[in-house]
Amino acid sequence: MAKKVLKFGGTSVGTTERIQHVAKIVKKEHAEGNQIIVVVSAMSGKTNELINLSKDISGEFNKRELDVLLSSGEQATCALLAGALIELKIKSKSFLNWQIPILTEGEHANARIINMNTKKINDYLNEKGVVVIPGFQGISKIGDITTIGRGGSDATAVAVAKIFEADLCEIYTDVDGVYSTDPNKIPVAKKIDKISYDEMLELSSLGAKVMQPSAVQTAMMYNTPLEVRSTFTNRQGTKIFDQENIDYSKSVTGVAYSKDDAKITLLSVEDQPGVAANIFEPLSKSQINVDMVIQNISSDQKTTDITFTIKRDDVLKTIEILKDNRHIKYKNIIHNDKVAKVSIVGAGMVSTPGITYRMFRGLSEEKINILAISTSEIKLSVIIDEENTLNAIKKLHTIFDLD
Repeated sequence: MAKKVLKFGGTSVGTTERIQHVAKIVKKEHAEGNQIIVVVSAMSGKTNELINLSKDISGEFNKRELDVLLSSGEQATCALLAGALIELKIKSKSFLNWQIPILTEGEHANARIINMNTKKINDYLNEKGVVVIPGFQGISKIGDITTIGRGGSDATAVAVAKIFEADLCEIYTDVDGVYSTDPNKIPVAKKIDKISYDEMLELSSLGAKVMQPSAVQTAMMYNTPLEVRSTFTNRQGTKIFDQENIDYSKSVTGVAYSKDDAKITLLSVEDQPGVAANIFEPLSKSQINVDMVIQNISSDQKTTDITFTIKRDDVLKTIEILKDNRHIKYKNIIHNDKVAKVSIVGAGMVSTPGITYRMFRGLSEEKINILAISTSEIKLSVIIDEENTLNAIKKLHTIFDLD
């Protein structure tokens, strides 16, 4: 007998018919003698619908009340799935965040799970019942409903698996695992059978939408085994665990891309100690995440051009902050929000020479100009013009033998 956490995403529970299908999957797992805790997302599109309703009331809808509103999506799915299991003669019960409770800390819309009361859940599991929990939410120390941010149901599932010492956390979605790149863009993309936490964290952070980065990071921290698999097929999924358990035959595991980025350049900035700190400190205080940074020294060595990348949604706010910053002097600000970030990821890269050259040569052969570069031991990312994204992905997927 194993203790399992099964998480079903919004597409998996998008209709009542799909919820009934999910109930059959849970019934099969339960029939094998496993103790089952199910974590569910809101039905596909429901969260956006609720956000739009809040915007009808106000463009600055109160954050506390928004958390109350958005949490109702997962709660509805929770009750529907528990009801579907009961119809299949499976003992089941939904437990809402305040009934367990799931304790969180942090601000509204961006809380973090810190603990759960395990007694009620364990008692029900020992009675051979299936527990259904809403993802994405919890309760603050003062009793307010909080949400964990978009995609927070993954984080809930991993936290539940850790706190209840589950043997496995399975993430059910509309794809049958993690692929070498987006199969909707590159039909020859291959499913990856095994991948390390580090690689999965990089891929999810760089645009792969299979899992949320925070959930992967939590799983890595507590060594919680994960498997990403499809709700709609019986194919084996992708197992995610320690790097030492994986035999790497290829230096590059996958190619990821993101079209959420923008490039900002400050021209002719005074080149003196502390100027970079003066640029980025107010951005940090405004919760603007800066990714790549490039500094070019001018020929007179008195001024420099500083280029950095941010999320596309933060462009106007960033420019406003820079213009209001009296601690820096520069000639002009230019920005480009028609860029994309393309990345290769692989734990085998650290011991394989020539990876950087092969990537740059491949992009050069496609006449793709590199606008910015960022590296780590297992990742190499470039910023390119958005219109070249598909050609870049195709080329890199081929030259690193992923086709």
